[in-house]
Amino acid sequence: MANIKSAKKRILVTRKATLRNKIVRSRTRTAMRKVVEAVGAGDAAVAQAALISACRTIDKAASKGVYHKNNAARKKSKLTKLVNGVSA
Repeated sequence: MANIKSAKKRILVTRKATLRNKIVRSRTRTAMRKVVEAVGAGDAAVAQAALISACRTIDKAASKGVYHKNNAARKKSKLTKLVNGVSA
């Protein structure tokens, strides 16, 4: 355990940020899973709507620093390819 006051504060701040990041990451994974499930069901309209929602969620996570911008771009690209495969 930390003895210095600033180190104790950093532990609290880190704990709070970790929790916030975990929530954002979970929300993003859920949105991505909805896209994959819609593609699996073969429903192009639902998949397209889920893709738009997932891209917004991924962009928000990247802007908050939870994901690196290239990681976010890679996730969006992967989902877009899936959806385009169903609608084709």
